[in-house]
Amino acid sequence: MSDTTIFSAKKIITMDPNLPEATHVAVRDGKILAVGGADCADQWGGGVLDKSMEGMFLSPGFVEGHAHMMAGAMWNYAYAGYHDRIDPKGKLWRGMTTIDEVIAGLKEFCDTLPDGAPLIGWGFDPIFLTTQRLSRAHLDQVSADRPIAIVFSNFHLLCVNSKALEMAEYSSATNVEGVVKGADGNPTGELQEMAAMFPVMRRLGIEFGALSQTEDAIRTYGEVACRAGVTTVTDLFSMMQDSDLDLMLKVTGGADYPVRIVSVQGAMGTSPEDLAKRALELRGKSTDKLRLGAVKLMTDGSIQGWTARVKWPGYIDGQPNGIWNTPPELIRELCQVMQANGVQMHIHVNGDEAAEVSIDAIEKAIQKAPWDGHRHVLQHCQMMSADQYRRCAEMGICTNIFSNHIWYFGDQHSARTLGHERARRMNAARTALDAGVHIALHSDAPVTPMGPLFTAWCAVNRRTMTGKTLGANQRITVLEALYAITLGAAFTLRMDGEIGSIEPGKKADFAILGDDPTAVDPMALKDVPVLGTVSGGMVHLL
Repeated sequence: MSDTTIFSAKKIITMDPNLPEATHVAVRDGKILAVGGADCADQWGGGVLDKSMEGMFLSPGFVEGHAHMMAGAMWNYAYAGYHDRIDPKGKLWRGMTTIDEVIAGLKEFCDTLPDGAPLIGWGFDPIFLTTQRLSRAHLDQVSADRPIAIVFSNFHLLCVNSKALEMAEYSSATNVEGVVKGADGNPTGELQEMAAMFPVMRRLGIEFGALSQTEDAIRTYGEVACRAGVTTVTDLFSMMQDSDLDLMLKVTGGADYPVRIVSVQGAMGTSPEDLAKRALELRGKSTDKLRLGAVKLMTDGSIQGWTARVKWPGYIDGQPNGIWNTPPELIRELCQVMQANGVQMHIHVNGDEAAEVSIDAIEKAIQKAPWDGHRHVLQHCQMMSADQYRRCAEMGICTNIFSNHIWYFGDQHSARTLGHERARRMNAARTALDAGVHIALHSDAPVTPMGPLFTAWCAVNRRTMTGKTLGANQRITVLEALYAITLGAAFTLRMDGEIGSIEPGKKADFAILGDDPTAVDPMALKDVPVLGTVSGGMVHLL
C-alpha cells in the first residue's frame, strides 16, 4: 500500500456541495483519497499527519483558463507599461505615466544592448496617455540607427521607429490594413493587428512562440503560476512544433514542475483541415501535466486599441469599427471543420459583433455535425449581451470572461471607447450565470498580471482604477467567483473530472492561502495572501 499523507489546515474550501468545508485531506499517489476531519483516512488504513499548514487555508488549486506562456519570458524585453508590475522574480517595475517617462526608460534600456540589436519593448498602452499618440518620431529619439518595436499591452498593436519601418518597406505607398498613416500620408509607426505587425516582427526576430519555447521560459511560467496559487494554466495560442513538444514533455514531466499546462494550438498559417489533423495528433500525446488537442481562433482585436469589432453604434469617438484577424467566412469554415472532427475551440471575441459572428458559426456547425459535449469556449466576451448569453446556454457554449478589464480599463472604456451605458454591461458575469452559461474568469497574462483572486475580486466588486463601481448589477458573489476560478474554469478545459474541487479521486491540487477568501470582506478578496500550492500532492511553498 502506498504512503498516505494527511494535510491538516485551519479550513479547507472544497467546492464539493456534498462537503463544502473540511479540516483534513488525505493524499495518496498524487490524488485525493479522503476529505473531512482528522479521521478521514481511517477507513483506508490512516496515514502520516502533515501539520505544516495547520494555520493556513486550502482551496482547490486555481485554474487560469486564458493566459500565455510568454507571461514569464516577456521580461526579457523592456517594460514600457502604465501600471506597476512585479516580474517572476519578485522585482517591482514602476509604471510610466507620460510619454517622456517612456522615452527615458527606453533610452536607459537601449544603453544595455549590443550594437545593432533591436530594442523591443512591451506593455505600453496609449489609452492612458491622452496628450499625444506614441509615434515613430518619439521612438526615433531613442535611436535612429537601431530598429525599435514597442508592443502594446493588448498584443494587438505595436509602434515602431523609422528604421523598423524601413526594414519592413512600409511607406506612403503601402496599402496594408492596420498600417496607420498621418495627415502627410506617411506611416506614423503604429501598426494594428496581425497583417500589419507580422512583417516587422519577422524582420526584428520578435517570435513570441519561440520566446516561450525554452526551458527557462517554461520553468518561469510555472513560477508565475505558483505565485498566484494556480495549479493548472493554459497557453492559449501555442504554435508548438514537434521539437517544442519534446522540450515541453521533458520539463513538465519533472516531478518538481508545479503546474499542469493546457496548450491550445493557434488557428493560423494552415488550412482548417490540417489544423484539425494536427490537433488530433497532439491530443494523443497528452500527459498528466501537459494537455493538448484544442485550438484557438483569433477573430477581432482589442477594444482599448479600437480594433475590436463592435455592433452599432460603434465607438463613441468615431473610430473605425475594428479589424478582422480572421474574416467571418473563414471563421465559419473553421467552426465547421473543428466541430466535424470533434476538436474543441476557444474563440477570441472582444467585440459583440465578433461574438455574434462566432455564435452564428458555431450554431451552423452544430446543425451540420451535432456534438452535444463540445464545450466550445468564447474567450474574453467583453461586450456580449444578454441575448448572446442565452444563445450560448442553448447550445452549450462556455464563456471565459475578462473581468480584470473592469479595473484596468473600465474608466477608459466608459469615457473613450464604448460610452457609459455599454461599459456598465462589459464582462457581464451576472448575466451569463443567470442565463445558465458555464463561466470562467481570466487574466490573459501577460496582458494583465496572473492572479485569480484579483480576477475574482474584479468580478465581485466591479471597481475601476478611480474607485467607481462599473455596472453594479453585474456583480457576482464571492462563492460564484471562486467557483469560476476553480471548477468553472476546469469545466471549460474539459478537466472538471480531475481538478477544480477537493473531493476523493481528483488530483491533489490545492492553493495554500493565508486567509479565508469566503470570510474576508469582499473588498479584501484580492489581498488574501497566496502562500504556495500543492500539485499532485507535492507542496510548493513560496
